[in-house]
Amino acid sequence: MSIRVESPALITSVQDSGRQGFLRFGLPHSGPMDWWAFLAANQLVGNSSDDACIEIGMSSCVLQIENEALAAVCGAGYNLYRGQDQMPLWMSFLLCPGDRLYFEKCPGGNWVYLALAGGIQSEAWMGSRSVYPRGKLGRTLQPDDQLAIEDLPKTSRLLAGQRFPDSLQPAYSQRPLLRMINGPDGQRFEEESLEQFFCRTYHVSIQSDRMGYRLHGPSLRHIGGADVVSRGLAMGEIQVPGNGQPIVMMADHPTAGGYTVLGSVCKTDWPLLAQAQPGQAKIRFSPITIPEAQRSLNAIIENFDSEHTEQEDLWLNL
Repeated sequence: MSIRVESPALITSVQDSGRQGFLRFGLPHSGPMDWWAFLAANQLVGNSSDDACIEIGMSSCVLQIENEALAAVCGAGYNLYRGQDQMPLWMSFLLCPGDRLYFEKCPGGNWVYLALAGGIQSEAWMGSRSVYPRGKLGRTLQPDDQLAIEDLPKTSRLLAGQRFPDSLQPAYSQRPLLRMINGPDGQRFEEESLEQFFCRTYHVSIQSDRMGYRLHGPSLRHIGGADVVSRGLAMGEIQVPGNGQPIVMMADHPTAGGYTVLGSVCKTDWPLLAQAQPGQAKIRFSPITIPEAQRSLNAIIENFDSEHTEQEDLWLNL
């Protein structure tokens, strides 16, 4: 049984929770741009947190289901249609053979995740199904591609109509305030420049992608230049090259770099940045301590581990 790609989005790929243990070989974790939406979609259809989803980003997309399935779509910036019927995001629902899913791009975000009960059964490389085209590990999805999915377990039908409450979804905004943990090179920037960084707004460049989000705004002025001895990089780190314009490392980030690192966006706020639309969103930053960032993340993880979904009777038989 399978799902067929009728018309892919600009960036459409299979992503699981990411590839672990290969940073020293130059391979990033990859995985979802918006980890919160990815986990929620999997949870709604009874999958594990490691199961693969289809990540759809930046433009509209059409997929066709070739067998019965339980699905959930989570994220922001899209309207979802099953045939002619508009379906809600952040809720599980049943699909029949031949159903077409239309993901209509709209303002308010960049990425959504389609989870199907049992997960996407695509090829795996180094223990992960996450596609990483720059490393020649798979490619983005093209028209007429088909992806294998599991037969729908009878017990999965009972999950139809489960909803992820609004109160437990990310507070997506096109004016997000991102909390930043201080990095190793704070002393390499002029004090006045740092004050402007926390007081002014930045825009996401249209040159941004899964590798990194380039920000346009007040230039950060270096003391002693932008170059440092190359060292490892992680998702969320904010590099500042010689032009003073920050670059935030995203899911397919380089694993090492030789520019100053101002700090790191805390993991709780990665989804807010991922869904900030290039050329439209206005981003601001505020400082946060490591203990505060840990408490913020732990609170979200506890919510995922609790029973918090509610059933929408209206959708049970759809």
